[in-house]
Amino acid sequence: MPPSPPSPLGPGAPVFAFDIGGTDIKCALVDGDGCLLGVRRVATATSHDASADAVLNQVTQLAADLTHDFPDVTPLAVGLISPGIIDDEMGLVRRAVNLNWTMVPFRRRATELLHMPASFTHDARAAGAAEFALGAARGFTDVVVIVIGTGLSCSLFLGGRPHTAGGLAGELGHSIVDPTGLPCACGSRGCLETVASAGAISRRYASLTGTSPAGARAVIARVEAGDAVALRVWTDALDALALTISQLAAVLAPEAIVIGGGLAQAGPALFDPLRERVNSLLSFHRPPAIVPALLGESAGLLGAALNARSLLKALADD
Repeated sequence: MPPSPPSPLGPGAPVFAFDIGGTDIKCALVDGDGCLLGVRRVATATSHDASADAVLNQVTQLAADLTHDFPDVTPLAVGLISPGIIDDEMGLVRRAVNLNWTMVPFRRRATELLHMPASFTHDARAAGAAEFALGAARGFTDVVVIVIGTGLSCSLFLGGRPHTAGGLAGELGHSIVDPTGLPCACGSRGCLETVASAGAISRRYASLTGTSPAGARAVIARVEAGDAVALRVWTDALDALALTISQLAAVLAPEAIVIGGGLAQAGPALFDPLRERVNSLLSFHRPPAIVPALLGESAGLLGAALNARSLLKALADD
């Protein structure tokens, strides 16, 4: 296998890291030096009965594969993350609309299947924690880390501490930007996620043209090629994001907004017009720095690994 790229994690206990998304699962084995070994991505299995059994079976098999591939590394815990309303303390998925899960005791079941301590949290909280400790949010006291992928969510750090509200904070994708807008899988209408997530950008373009693009960045490429429908879809996404960020500026006055996830890979095509729009909406408010995340697609895995290591430290301190 090719050598693992350098990791900002540093030395610590070896652990598994799993980033479970609405589209795919990323996983890795983290060794004692903090290197991500055997990083792989597979399509997320669907549990039609809302049980999460299909995904738990995937996690179990992937862990076995990693153990087989790296027999000299013995993981002591597993860090798991997923989208949805996650009660970290209970290890419970209250609801995950993109995965069709309801009231799943995910941490307990993963612990039983993998026979090791498990940590479990929201994917955006984990990615945000990694950016706060190791990446673009480092050095800020009040910062919002927005993750834009299949869905859209965020993590909040206020006064240098994470704000979770028992798992209910951070559901930015389900803030309303247009009460008469598109229906959302959450049961509401006009949520930010229906307009500005990477998944929504692709779906809206496909519904308007009958042509399925290869992801949101393909839509952005069509904007640059002069496609009027792509421009409409992209403009709506930027306007909705700018409105939401201006509201965060008014309510929380963050020093910075860090944007990660697949859509952040669009670079200046996203950040330049977004900064312009946000600044045009603000008056006396503190304009937040709007910056790209630094950890890329590994942010979730790094956050999951940090949580698993923290769990082991807490268990050792008890």
